[in-house]
This record gives sequence, structure tokens and C-alpha cells, in this order.
Amino acid sequence: MQLPRDLAQMNAQELRDLATALIAQLNFKRLKIDQLTHEMAMLKRWRFGRRSERLDAVQRSLLEESIDEDLEAIELELEALHEKRERPEPPKEKPRRTALPAHLPRREIRHEPENTVCSCGCALERIGEDVSEKLDYIPGVF
Repeated sequence: MQLPRDLAQMNAQELRDLATALIAQLNFKRLKIDQLTHEMAMLKRWRFGRRSERLDAVQRSLLEESIDEDLEAIELELEALHEKRERPEPPKEKPRRTALPAHLPRREIRHEPENTVCSCGCALERIGEDVSEKLDYIPGVF
């Protein structure tokens, strides 16, 4: 359908007829597009479906072998986990580092903040305390 050159010269009835014809043509084309899309989907399903993905005997045997190996590996892992669960864990060993003798000279270093008041005016609270001891080292003297 061709559009007239000058739409301004057409009367209201001719414009309505033209609009209904264009809508009918649009609906026909939309229906045709939907039909072709459905047909393409069916053809793709037929071409790339299960039937086209069949394996020959050699490929099937390779796949079955790899599946069997994977199953055996999983079974071994499960057995190892069951054995590990059944065996109680040995008690943890005490640390091998022993405390230094008390008679050695020590120096405690504490790092305190310069200001114990928050920016809003309330006092800061101590959450925890880490104290490290450092042995005094006196260089060898004759």
C-alpha cells in the first residue's frame, strides 16, 4: 500500500480508512514475524536437539570411563572422610617455647594514647590490653 503524497488534502474518512489499512498491514506483518520465529525455533530444536547429539561407541566408552574414574575418586574421598571422622584427633601439643626465667631483667613497654577524650567530649574506654615484655640486653662487659 502506498501513502498519498499530501495527507493534508485527505478528508477524515479517507484518513480513517488509511489508518485501518496500515494497522491491518502491521498486524499481518507481526503475525508473519511470530510465525517465522516459531518455525526457526522448531528447526533449531530439530537440528540441535537430543537426537543430533548422540555419541558413537568410542565416544561413549571414553565418557563412561571418565565417569567411572570420577565415581571411584569420589568414593575414595568419602571413605577418607569417614575414617577421619571415626578417628579422634590427637590432643594438641603444648607450645615448645617455655617461659623465660623470672630472674632475667625485663622492661615493660606500654603505648598509651595522648588524649583519652573523644572528639565528642566523652571519655574513651579501654577495650583490651596487649603488654609485651622485652628482655633488657646489656652488651658484654669485661
